[in-house]
Amino acid sequence: MEKYISNSEDETKQIAKNFANKLKKGDVVVLTGDLGSGKTKFTEGVLEYFNLQNEISSPTFTIVNEYQNDKINIYHFDVYRLADEDEFYAIGGEEYFDKGICLIEWGEMVKNVLPQNYIQVTFERNLNEENKRLISIERK
Repeated sequence: MEKYISNSEDETKQIAKNFANKLKKGDVVVLTGDLGSGKTKFTEGVLEYFNLQNEISSPTFTIVNEYQNDKINIYHFDVYRLADEDEFYAIGGEEYFDKGICLIEWGEMVKNVLPQNYIQVTFERNLNEENKRLISIERK
């Protein structure tokens, strides 16, 4: 397991960019943490690495946003509003796994749908320092 400390949104994005250089088609990344803990900023950093930063929008109301360039497709899911895993199946969520890189905010909510091997990125807030985050990255 890799652990990082971020002291700002910019640092979170830089950690994500460094992480993104190891990603490849078929990788599924689950982003776990409280509201406001850095999941979307981390996603922005991944998109910046792939030069897709001008495309980002939160998928809060659309479940999945698709980003692509001539090298890779990135699928950014926010499954927070799904009632259960059946809804993930209903939107064909698992069909995206082999098509590109999948970033799934709140992915623990669809744990049984995830492929056997995925990457878990956990964000923990520091209650004493508002901008500080502990970011843990673990391959499952």
